[in-house]
Amino acid sequence: MSTEIKVPALGESVTTATVARWMKKPGERVERDEPIVELETDKVTVEVNAPAAGVIESVAADEGAEVEVGSLLGSIAAGEGAGTPAPKAAPPAANPPSGVNAPPPPSGPVARGDHAPLPAAQKMMTEQKLSAERIGEGSGKDGRITKGDVLAFLDKPAPAPAASAPKAARTADVREERVKMTRLRRTIAARLKEAQNTAAMLTTFNEVDMSAVMALRAEYKDAFEKKHKGVRLGFMSFFVKSCVAALREFPAVNAEIDGDDIVYKNFVNMGIAVSSPNGLVVPVLRDAETLSFPQIEAAIAEFGKRARDGALKLEDLSGGSFSITNGGVFGSLMSTPIINPPQSAIMGMHKIQDRPVAVAGKVEIRPMMYLAVSYDHRIIDGREAVSFLVRVKESIEDPRRLMLEI
Repeated sequence: MSTEIKVPALGESVTTATVARWMKKPGERVERDEPIVELETDKVTVEVNAPAAGVIESVAADEGAEVEVGSLLGSIAAGEGAGTPAPKAAPPAANPPSGVNAPPPPSGPVARGDHAPLPAAQKMMTEQKLSAERIGEGSGKDGRITKGDVLAFLDKPAPAPAASAPKAARTADVREERVKMTRLRRTIAARLKEAQNTAAMLTTFNEVDMSAVMALRAEYKDAFEKKHKGVRLGFMSFFVKSCVAALREFPAVNAEIDGDDIVYKNFVNMGIAVSSPNGLVVPVLRDAETLSFPQIEAAIAEFGKRARDGALKLEDLSGGSFSITNGGVFGSLMSTPIINPPQSAIMGMHKIQDRPVAVAGKVEIRPMMYLAVSYDHRIIDGREAVSFLVRVKESIEDPRRLMLEI
């Protein structure tokens, strides 16, 4: 008796994945819930566990194949020891015996070799009467053509006839290195471009005096860390708390557009942008309005660790309603962050730098930070965006407001 291995549900709005790596090969013994295959989605890497104990009987999707939720990855045969994988069918003889019909050739163009299209891509190419040569090198493993490559080719506008000569192919330089973009990097690029193309995006700026927060942190950071068992007091919890308070006052900044409707949210799922070896990811602090300072700091530290280890899960990255990104950790003095769809706004923090400012008619040197809020003008008016950022500034410059909720 065999048990099928299928692609599990991959999370919000994720329907396809790429088979990144098989950890077990046909004939190898596996235990129930043991990781056997690794899938790469648009957001994270997902391990698929064995649905039953036994022996890997067959693999239906090779490494590099694009698979959909619910599709078959392989099967597990019941058994105690490693078996021998079933032999592959022998190729048909060049001259079949008399009276035996040879299998008909596949209809439509079929590419052969190392860069053969993946099955879903080949089916679509056959239907559209496309050859692999017309599409070119694919984005799958080893340059294999994926279904997405075919769709992208079909979406291209037909070239208008022109009298001028075609653009010459790019000349390669021996000092260059060409590396295929990862699925995550392609997704980041597509989503950010989508935000630019669909949102009426504007950015408003302000600056905040960090003196009060820095003094408070310096005074209590040791006691905070001791009481909360190693949790360090950083600046991010102050900004999360400040944003939560401002979002309550200006709910449009926490809303999103769904068709012709505006969806207002009576909660704050705060996305916190963190850097990982594979690119920028935005794990979500769920119900941030209910979290204390130590809970926020502990959650952000855990997100950073899991991002570096590649251990974030899909549910960690979905459902955000507003995001914060901190380019200051890399030295950025000012930037215009891009909205993370379907959210309608994002706040950018920047480097703290001593600057001369006027205080009570005198020039003083203060630790200053520029803040930026990019917002979708279709749903958020300039007055709301500017007022939101002013409320954040006021809370940071006088942290007592956070404690008193004013």
